[in-house]
Amino acid sequence: MELQNLTHVSEFLLMGLSEDPVLQPFILGLFLCMYLVTILGNLLIILAVSSDSHLHTPMYFFLSNLSLADIGFITTTVPKMLVNIQAHSKSITYAGCLTQVSFFFLFGCLDSLLLAVMAYDRLVAICYPLHYLVIIKPHVCGLLVLVSFFISLLDSQIHFLMISQLTFCTNVKIPNFFCDAPQLLHLACSDTSIDDILIYFTGAIFGGIPISGILYSYTQIVSSILRIPSTGGKYKVFSTCGSHLSVVCLFYGTALGVYLSSAVSPSPQKSLVASVMYTMVTPMLNPFIYSLRNKDIKNALWRIINRIA
Repeated sequence: MELQNLTHVSEFLLMGLSEDPVLQPFILGLFLCMYLVTILGNLLIILAVSSDSHLHTPMYFFLSNLSLADIGFITTTVPKMLVNIQAHSKSITYAGCLTQVSFFFLFGCLDSLLLAVMAYDRLVAICYPLHYLVIIKPHVCGLLVLVSFFISLLDSQIHFLMISQLTFCTNVKIPNFFCDAPQLLHLACSDTSIDDILIYFTGAIFGGIPISGILYSYTQIVSSILRIPSTGGKYKVFSTCGSHLSVVCLFYGTALGVYLSSAVSPSPQKSLVASVMYTMVTPMLNPFIYSLRNKDIKNALWRIINRIA
């Protein structure tokens, strides 16, 4: 690449979901509704947990933190897309793009780690019920969330520093509605071989360890449930994991879909669909999964509605 083809990048262009002007109002309305539903649903979960003393338990403490992470996760990407559609613009500043990358990995990694922590909580509750209150103490819960946050912060800073060291060419079009690190690597003019290795390495560490922890926890949980003699007892115990397991499958299923779709097929449209599922649909559905499948959450929400009425 010749030197004159290099430029100091002041902004990138987010190409969004579609360039068809007819579809823009529909996309704006749809994703604004999805964003508002996500924020409202997760805030209701946090309100229910904080206002009801029956829900002041480790499981619901972790759930309220997961809701906070989901709010941060979707707020990192969607508002900028909505502003760009409304303003008929595609630009995002260089600093804004780096900030988006940083917060995207911060809240994405935090989601993953909190799901692993919640799996550990269920493991102790089902396999060691008599020792649950001794093992899962309030200060232990706070420490687990704090450690998860600092690990996520480390992951986000690694990606921030990696992207900030890249040199970009005149082509600054990102085929997505947010700044995604792998796509930024493809736009870079500098050598990205070390960065590619680092992306896979950090993904294996910060993604692989939580997944391994979740798989180990559920292996032990299933083994413990199988030792219960009655079918009704098995169902009752496993039903306490139903909501968490649904969220885990949704989160990791859509996340893997993003990377598998980009690896198997270079189609931008398939990658966009997977990205929408991962960044928007999953945070929106989490509150519904927990509220619809959990009697305690439903009862707490009804008590709030009755107090307001």
